[in-house]
Amino acid sequence: MGQVREGMIPSITKVEIDEMVSELAREIERDYEGKELVIICPLKGSIPFVADLSRKIKLPQLVDFVYVTSPKGESCRIIKDISVDILDKHVLIVEEIIDAGRTLSFLKSRILASHPASVKIVALLDKPALRELPIHPDYVGRSIEDRFVIGYGMDSEEVGRNYSDIYNFAQ
Repeated sequence: MGQVREGMIPSITKVEIDEMVSELAREIERDYEGKELVIICPLKGSIPFVADLSRKIKLPQLVDFVYVTSPKGESCRIIKDISVDILDKHVLIVEEIIDAGRTLSFLKSRILASHPASVKIVALLDKPALRELPIHPDYVGRSIEDRFVIGYGMDSEEVGRNYSDIYNFAQ
């Protein structure tokens, strides 16, 4: 853990993350009062965010997982699809970070093909400077600059997902 943190600076603390997640949960509860949600967690990076957010949202909910890959220069493909029926359900796709938007756009199209009542996107972090496709989150914890970040589910070659704070590289 120390090796990856060298040359990195704290960017968002655990306390700040908790405040962002709490505010997002309040917004979602207001918008979906009296409704059941289906929360879709794209693996792997969104796991900590989905776990925290789903505990804070005090509405009936189901949580399901999807694994979509999008190697550079290749098409997106589904490794593990959702397993719950989302027909006429209110779906939230919960992402830890949105940058280019290729994978998220692909996933949203796949979800829409199942005819849910609604589909909205929740992002802890949004990096609009890197957006390649016109996809935008409906709920955003924070917009950030074009900097590589790790921690709270985000990784560098699978390392750093377990950090409770978010770090970026010093420039």
